[in-house]
Amino acid sequence: MPTPRRPLLPLALNLLLALSGFAPLAGSAQDLPKKTLTLVVGFAPGGAADTAARLVARRLQENLGQTVVVDNRAGAGGNIAHQFVARAEPDGATILLGSVGPLAIAPHLTKLGYDPQRDLAPLTMGMSFPNVLVVHAGVGAKTLAQYIAIARKHPGKLDYASTGAGSASHLAGELLDQVAGIETLHVPYKGGAPALADLLGGRVAAYFSTWSTAQPHVESGRLIPLASTGLSRPAFLPNIPTVAESGYPGFNATNWYAFVAPAKVPQPVLARWNRELVKVLTTPELRDDLAKHGLSPAPGTREELAATIAAESLAWGKLIRERKIVGE
Repeated sequence: MPTPRRPLLPLALNLLLALSGFAPLAGSAQDLPKKTLTLVVGFAPGGAADTAARLVARRLQENLGQTVVVDNRAGAGGNIAHQFVARAEPDGATILLGSVGPLAIAPHLTKLGYDPQRDLAPLTMGMSFPNVLVVHAGVGAKTLAQYIAIARKHPGKLDYASTGAGSASHLAGELLDQVAGIETLHVPYKGGAPALADLLGGRVAAYFSTWSTAQPHVESGRLIPLASTGLSRPAFLPNIPTVAESGYPGFNATNWYAFVAPAKVPQPVLARWNRELVKVLTTPELRDDLAKHGLSPAPGTREELAATIAAESLAWGKLIRERKIVGE
């Protein structure tokens, strides 16, 4: 079995911090710009990222006494929004709820109009959540071991849907193939809705889905949950084992959303954003609201987020090279 992914990479972190300009902060009580503040989201209204952003924006507005608007700039797997914020005026009025795809995966698959680690400054981790491997009830697997046995019996025939080549749901499947020594067939879709529709129709066997999407169909018996993709079971999935505890220690394909800003925003303003966001993310009310959508708040320091982005980028880049994955 390949060596499990390392959660922290000190050498990469030290280099990233040096390049990102982390330094002792003077004037850390710096005010935010006295104008409308914008929280950009790279996905359409109604999804998990948009919902999370609106929950945070509402509480930020209450705490700051300033208008905070959510700006949906969907497209290209979130890359349009990330590029927009990377090029935004660096006055601190515009921040982004970024995601693992554009921040850590996409740079290894396509030529972007920005460098996530150079052009975007980390503020804090926002939310983390595992995907859940669900299969159509007709597949005949009720455990991950049974799913893997079917894949071994029919190499290259057991198929799974994803939200697109290079997406988190795609790479979770590639990682499972690698650690379990199986060969499944990846079927990319242009988003979660068509992927779920074909799964429910039995046209594909499996899908690494967000829990909020899969839950009603699991409860109806149409889909069977086999395992979640994080290192540990989240509080809202106490009865679904992880891939890691099902015989593949170290398996980790956790999804996450993180807050970032244009890289040239002054350091004191970045520090102020960190404090305000952490204050919101640590409230019990927000935690409960996010849990309803299968999300767990994960606030931390700017340095911790920089470490996560660096480590995730290296880990997914390695998998992409080893599995010879190409973008769309």
